[in-house]
Amino acid sequence: MQALSNLSSRGANLLGLFACVAMLAYAYFSQYVLHLDPCPLCIFQRVGVLAMGAVFLAAAAHDPRGAARRVYALLMALAAGATIAVAVRHLWIQSLPPGSVPVCGASLKFMLKVLPLSNVLSKVLNGSGECAKITWRFLGLSMPAWVLISAAVTGGFGIWANLRRLRPVLRF
Repeated sequence: MQALSNLSSRGANLLGLFACVAMLAYAYFSQYVLHLDPCPLCIFQRVGVLAMGAVFLAAAAHDPRGAARRVYALLMALAAGATIAVAVRHLWIQSLPPGSVPVCGASLKFMLKVLPLSNVLSKVLNGSGECAKITWRFLGLSMPAWVLISAAVTGGFGIWANLRRLRPVLRF
């Protein structure tokens, strides 16, 4: 923990960015190497992790001081909160008994072509059959559970990194 407290604001945000890149890299590894096709809720979770990474990148590039750091912490809380909410919804759909999950619908790509964005969001968050399938587990937890844990830890780290008091830097 001492090493983390010695990190500069920029260094902490770059570390958070690295965590988001690693999460997305594993998601794409799972898709293209392990051949696990992502459901629409998985894709929404990826968008949330991407948004967290974008906040980390912007905060690292800006290296803010004062009130701007609180803005980055708020943006991180929003991105992490949205990602966690989608992961919780995904876990809830996976916990439903067989027969109570909505049937598989149109693909996300098709829905984005033919429906307004608000309808796509509504349909995806309602879930469908492909979102209820658990095709991957690690230590007994499914992919959305790991996304939830990772988003909570990474988001919490991002909030801490941008709200903590920085030690004054002595310059000679």
